[in-house]
Amino acid sequence: MWEWWRKNRPLMLGSLLLLVALLWYSVNLRQQDETNLLESVVLRLTGPVQAGLDRTIDGVADVWGHYLYLIDTAEDNRRLIDDNRALRAVLTESEEVRLENERLRLLLDFKEAQEIATLPARVIAEDASSWFRTVMIDKGSDQGVTEGMPVVVAEGVVGRVMRSSPRFARVLLITDASSAVASLLQDNRARGICRGQGDQLVFDFVLRQEEVSVGDRVVTSGMGGVFPKGLVVGNVKSVERQEFGLFQAITVAPSVDFSHLEEVLVLLRSPQ
Repeated sequence: MWEWWRKNRPLMLGSLLLLVALLWYSVNLRQQDETNLLESVVLRLTGPVQAGLDRTIDGVADVWGHYLYLIDTAEDNRRLIDDNRALRAVLTESEEVRLENERLRLLLDFKEAQEIATLPARVIAEDASSWFRTVMIDKGSDQGVTEGMPVVVAEGVVGRVMRSSPRFARVLLITDASSAVASLLQDNRARGICRGQGDQLVFDFVLRQEEVSVGDRVVTSGMGGVFPKGLVVGNVKSVERQEFGLFQAITVAPSVDFSHLEEVLVLLRSPQ
């Protein structure tokens, strides 16, 4: 302890004298009306130091305040981003519900227009291969779905049930190569068979002398005992009359968008 005092004695004495001088200066400052020489010297020496300290303290206060502001702003931004994501999720869900309601309303209108009992079903899977065009629905034999029953939507014909289990059924789409639908042109009643050809249909066995135009509507003819008469199949996409031959080469664009198929109706009728 004595060694430390001997090394730091000048500093301690100087600090003590400076403190005494400042105290004396403060006491005399209240009693004097004019500034003396000592006070002037003290002011000159301490003024710049005090001004520098004030500027430093103000700068530190500004930096700290800006830092706190940035923290608050970042927190507000994170909260707003989270709220925005939540609102977007709610809007997306609401839009999905609205679109589903529109599809179901169309199916309900179509169902009420039919004289045949119908069963709504949801598409739960589709064939991933390019060889077959089928989908699976969530209704089966427990609900009365059997092989051969037609499947439709408000826009037109989807296909027919090809396999049925107690809770599920597989539907062969009309665009499958093994599918055939007895059809006719709605305007001139020319008959033929619509066969699947990938994403479109071919309308076979329409006689060469029949008047067929692009855009003509093709509907089911009721022949064959699977599909009721008058269901929309599609619209004529192209017509080609060859120089020789009995029939025209006609392609038909399906009225149903099979890539966005979600809800369907099964017509509860036995094939005749």
